[in-house]
Amino acid sequence: MTPTAPATAPPTEPAPPAPRAAGSVRRLAGALHRRPRLRLSLLLGAPLAWLVLAYLGSLAVLFLSAFWATDSFTSDVVRIWNTDNFTALFTTGVYRQVALRSVGVALAVTVLCVLIAFPIALYTARIAAPKWRPLLVVAILTPLWASYLVKAYAWRLILAEGGLLDWALGPLGVSSPGYGLTGTVIVLTYLWLPYMILPIHAGLEQVPSPLLDASADLGAGTGRTLWSVVLPLILPSVAAGSVFTFSLSLGDYIAVQIVGGKTQLIGNLIYANITLDLPLAAALGTVPVVIIVLYLLAVRRTGALSNL
Repeated sequence: MTPTAPATAPPTEPAPPAPRAAGSVRRLAGALHRRPRLRLSLLLGAPLAWLVLAYLGSLAVLFLSAFWATDSFTSDVVRIWNTDNFTALFTTGVYRQVALRSVGVALAVTVLCVLIAFPIALYTARIAAPKWRPLLVVAILTPLWASYLVKAYAWRLILAEGGLLDWALGPLGVSSPGYGLTGTVIVLTYLWLPYMILPIHAGLEQVPSPLLDASADLGAGTGRTLWSVVLPLILPSVAAGSVFTFSLSLGDYIAVQIVGGKTQLIGNLIYANITLDLPLAAALGTVPVVIIVLYLLAVRRTGALSNL
């Protein structure tokens, strides 16, 4: 009897090696997990680079060009370093008046926005039923979806002589303010009001309800609770909203051209000098930048910048 050969298992194919790409991705993920600062730098690097180059770079060019001059014959920009443009800003009375008027308009718009936004935000955040609050917030945001020019020209028709405001106030013996400084303040208040309502709404939502109940238990009325408890807590939210309303009103020039009549603000002055005297326009452009920086430093103490 011939011996039989033992049965042997069929040869098995070796397991394929793990893809190098997957291993590299895992090693990179592990390295980034161990280095959170590197991960944050890679995440914010591109946006910060764009901010520095596009925004801060343009501001730097604006500030540098303010030290140049314009040839009076050819209107060409001459790169001669001097401070004549800034000297004209401080010595020419019309520039000072326009700057002060622009700051006054921005402050007036901010105050009006606070007075109008507070009761609206109080209702949407604390009084309205919870199921209606998201819809009310959407209603507040809806005007922002419309075109800026459409809204400005709509107000031009409203403020015009014989327009809607004249028709509504006519029986009361009151005429429309028409085009001018008052009309500009009204239009800017309407345009930037949502930017004040939303921060105050968010601030009122964060006010603890037990704190309000404790104020009522101690005998404080509604007015006293609002003044002594609610307002101090939402002051940073008000300051955060004022950053938007103040800065947007200070630099606006389109609404002033549409409904401002002969009113001149700093934005109009800059726009008018861009083609006539670019270095002077650059010097004028530094005025709102400096004012806004000072305003931001002032509201920073209230903690408003953390609410933006």
